[in-house]
Amino acid sequence: MTQTISIPRTLANRLLTQAQFSPDAEICGLIAGDSKNKYRVYPIDNIADRPNCVFEMDPQQQIDAFKNIRQAQQNLFAIYHSHPTSEAIPSARDLHDSAYNEALNIIISLNTKGVLDMRGYFFQQGKAETVELIIE
Repeated sequence: MTQTISIPRTLANRLLTQAQFSPDAEICGLIAGDSKNKYRVYPIDNIADRPNCVFEMDPQQQIDAFKNIRQAQQNLFAIYHSHPTSEAIPSARDLHDSAYNEALNIIISLNTKGVLDMRGYFFQQGKAETVELIIE
């Protein structure tokens, strides 16, 4: 059974815009949320050797983001990244490198023309479980 998660259109637009401003490299970051469905986006620099096809979050920025999330009394809601030239489907590396199984994984594809391609997944034991994203 596929899980359904709603996200605000403003959040989806922010992620898409960030991805569009970086058409040649994967963007990445964290999204925090609270019980009132208030979200905060933490963009994190991609320091991968090949940022056009893989992402690696800057460790210090990631630590700082988690500190801010705790201080704001929020929880990690999602990890996001983009695929500049491929579909919004997790790569083998995406699955292998995942460390936060409880977080939603959002992948944004720029491999489309004028169509929003944003998909959600939960990663468990090297497999991806598709999540139906409803943008409200």
